[in-house]
Amino acid sequence: MRTKRYLVILAGLAVLTGTANPAKAQDDVKIGKQNIKLTSNLMTPEALWAMGRIGSCEASTDGKQIVYQVGYYSVKANKSQQKIAIVNADGTGNTTLTTGTKSETDPTWLNGKIVFLSGGQIWMMNPDGTDRKQISNTKKDIEGFKFSPDGKKVILLHSIDFYEIIKKNPDDLPKATGRLVTDLMYRHWDHYVESIQHPFVYEVSSDGIAANGTDILEGEPYECPMEPFGGMEQLDWSPDSKTIAYTCRKKTGLAYSISTDSDIYIYNIGTRETKNLCKPEGYVEPEIDPTTTMKYQKVNAPENLKNNVGYDTNPKFSSDGKYVAWLSMERNGYEADRNRLCCYDLATGEKKYLTESFDSNVDDFVWSDSKDAMIYFIGVWHATENLYAINWKGELKQMTETWDDFGSIHLMNNGKQLLMERHNFTSPADLYIVTPNFKKPEKTAITQLTFENKHILDQLAKPTVQQRWVKTSDGKEMLTWIILPPNFDESKKYPTLLFCEGGPQSPVSQFWSYRWNFMIMASQGYIVVAPNRRGLPGFGQEWLEEISGDWTGQCMQDYLAAIDDAANNLSYVDKEHLGAVGASFGGFSVYYLAGIHEKRFKAFIAHDGAFNLAAMYTETEENWFSNWEYDEAYWHRPQLPNAKKTYHDSPHKMVEKWDTPILCIHGEKDYRINATQGMSAFNAARMKGIPAELLIFPDENHWVLKPQNGVLWQRTFFNWLDRWLK
Repeated sequence: MRTKRYLVILAGLAVLTGTANPAKAQDDVKIGKQNIKLTSNLMTPEALWAMGRIGSCEASTDGKQIVYQVGYYSVKANKSQQKIAIVNADGTGNTTLTTGTKSETDPTWLNGKIVFLSGGQIWMMNPDGTDRKQISNTKKDIEGFKFSPDGKKVILLHSIDFYEIIKKNPDDLPKATGRLVTDLMYRHWDHYVESIQHPFVYEVSSDGIAANGTDILEGEPYECPMEPFGGMEQLDWSPDSKTIAYTCRKKTGLAYSISTDSDIYIYNIGTRETKNLCKPEGYVEPEIDPTTTMKYQKVNAPENLKNNVGYDTNPKFSSDGKYVAWLSMERNGYEADRNRLCCYDLATGEKKYLTESFDSNVDDFVWSDSKDAMIYFIGVWHATENLYAINWKGELKQMTETWDDFGSIHLMNNGKQLLMERHNFTSPADLYIVTPNFKKPEKTAITQLTFENKHILDQLAKPTVQQRWVKTSDGKEMLTWIILPPNFDESKKYPTLLFCEGGPQSPVSQFWSYRWNFMIMASQGYIVVAPNRRGLPGFGQEWLEEISGDWTGQCMQDYLAAIDDAANNLSYVDKEHLGAVGASFGGFSVYYLAGIHEKRFKAFIAHDGAFNLAAMYTETEENWFSNWEYDEAYWHRPQLPNAKKTYHDSPHKMVEKWDTPILCIHGEKDYRINATQGMSAFNAARMKGIPAELLIFPDENHWVLKPQNGVLWQRTFFNWLDRWLK
């Protein structure tokens, strides 16, 4: 259910800003910035979808210019187009370089020129957009690229056929649509796995990129980058352009489906030899019971750190080439484990975990210059995603302290500055230049570089965002965001929504979403109560882990504590008109709250939520998730205590207590939580005589990506709430 925070980021921006995994761009319609004039100062679905969405970015070598990607969407055409723009480092000269109808993505710099991806091939142009030319002509489409520091080589991502799990149909049956599946992981996120990505190394000359390249995983049936969200951040060039560090989970089938054990490898361009930086030579992987969580099998923390048995991702070489750093989780099977910053000395083989004093995740990072071995990173603490710095001695300092989320980080101006993306509940993504000051962090300067949606935001009244610390049922303090409607009048009473976060271990930080958008909820006249309940990062590992194996325990009491506090202590909250909404684990939360809320709520909305946990155990594609969260398979006897409680408390067993109108939403291409879960919940509600509706999307996955589907989602969402809460 949980997507890793960096993708989010990529990853990180995938869910938060909507820039990753956009609705598939079409090349027959020219779509640009929408200079719309609004009829009121309140956010609407149409205004939300008119906004430009900033994606990847990079500063020129001299730090004078920044090139970046921005996506525009047309609801009428139900299409999108990704464009390339450029801006000077002082904020002047912001120009869109893409002028045609084709999408152009992944802009970067090479020898003073801009290279980018369009139509499955790499192109090059001058910084002013002139002299465009195609510099690659590969047989297979290019799905990602990264040039070596010397510019003489390039990594290209290609998809290759993969028939390890789903067998190829006979040649004499070309129209057969059946799939013969022989093992697990036959589908991932939203597609059947009949191809995987491999990185290829190509030579680059003055004439362009060579026609053929070398597959660095030749003959290996493993994906790189890793499904479902991995990109070029999972590979890196050494400064001397002689080696490549890459991320890979060298497993298939059942072994893949129950393990998060990915590793960092070094590939030598000259010898074509590969070395695993995470495992010692001769390492033998222990046998694993595929239906019992790693928590109850042989777990030895020192050995885990020595052998890096959890997720290891996103390697980056230091500027002097002496070290490789990457994001590392300690435990196998636990995808929400703390992301530590692991540094590897290439000369000695020593590994050092730098961020042990930071009791939360490192979400993205960059090396500074090699003199002080400083690393800058972003991480969540107390519901904000800010910038931190740590040196080789382990001295940690927080460099920014704003109510925002920084979503990406890049070096610029020879490491003297950082190019970063930032957003919050009331502002979508823009680019900023940050000038850090390690000795005096309070003097770190933040300068906004782009103002992509200023022309729309200036027409809108903003909600008021407040922090509130709520006493939980077990006597602890919980940070809860309160978002008040624009033009708020304290003397009035407002219908109020409890927001239930997904994950289950994703932060309720200052995110901006093009679906779960707090600004539009508040603009429609609702107060939003968004608690950082048990199980969320940014409040220490103990707080984070209290949810695993206990989905229906303290975290649910935290939800109720948050909404009860608002209803009983905030005079402007209309306690007779409360609703609860959420997606993924948030959708599960809604289904569960529907059976225990004791008439607190008058309406529910659950999107892509788990309803029947026994069915979910074998339906989801990443089986390590259910193993860790439930503790073991439902057929084990005798049952471990947490597993017994989990299956006993499944929402589908509590429908007899449902008494409140509910809207169920689901995508039929959601293979993380199958659409049968939403259908079953809707069917159960109607068969019990409860007012219910089902919004089903045959062509959407765990998210809603197509423009008209997005607007339909928003309209259905608010029509349902208005019907029961206003």
